[in-house]
Amino acid sequence: MRFLSSRRRHPAAKGLLLVLALFTMGALYSLVAPAAQVSADPGTSQQVAKGKALFAVGCASCHGLNGEGGSQGPSLVGVGAAAVDFQVGTGRMPMSRPGAQAPRKENRYTDEEIAALAAFVATLGPGPAIPTPDQYEPKGLSSEDIARGGELFRTNCSACHNFAGAGGALPNGKYAPSLEGVSSKHLYQAMLTGPQQMPVFSDEVITPKDKREIIAYLQTLETRPSQGGLTLGGLGPVAEGFWAWVLGLGSLVGFAIWIAAKGARAR
Repeated sequence: MRFLSSRRRHPAAKGLLLVLALFTMGALYSLVAPAAQVSADPGTSQQVAKGKALFAVGCASCHGLNGEGGSQGPSLVGVGAAAVDFQVGTGRMPMSRPGAQAPRKENRYTDEEIAALAAFVATLGPGPAIPTPDQYEPKGLSSEDIARGGELFRTNCSACHNFAGAGGALPNGKYAPSLEGVSSKHLYQAMLTGPQQMPVFSDEVITPKDKREIIAYLQTLETRPSQGGLTLGGLGPVAEGFWAWVLGLGSLVGFAIWIAAKGARAR
């Protein structure tokens, strides 16, 4: 101790102490850090290889051979397997022709091919994984949970998708698609990955339970019977107000003109 005390003011003392501290921290980390696990599953390797081959044929012309993106398509690094499963599973990708937005259409790939494409893109960078049925299926939710899902939908989604999920127009030729008939899995993935102009609702923003409640609410809308009258496509107060003005006020104006014309003829 006397030896260290007599040399603590040496010019090199601070540097030596820093090196000693770094060495000590490195040694401690090597002891407590979990051992890295390297997957050697031949099945997974074969699936990724198959996905890479499919990607080269159907996707690379727009997104690049390694998903780096290009003039016709964005980078896929870090989008995750969930984004691929949604885009390809709903037929939005590959796009038939360039446009402002990729529409939903008939899917060209089998489930096995979609899984292979998703597995390959997942190797390009960390991103959301494909959710499991217990994450997106809204089973076991109470009526209070469904009502809360309706509140969440009206707060976060109805501005674009309409309060009834019927969809709506957006600027620059884009649109929010109708949510009728969309599977629970794809609804969950859309919220998780934010396809096209839709914002990403991560689990920190809308929790997995919140997502399930929103899905349950949308399913309730589809099964809810009509209470009579014209639904007008469920487009909301704008459409209803338009027809109220055209038919309601228009009829009154026409009736007033008819009465005035009849009175003029009687005189």
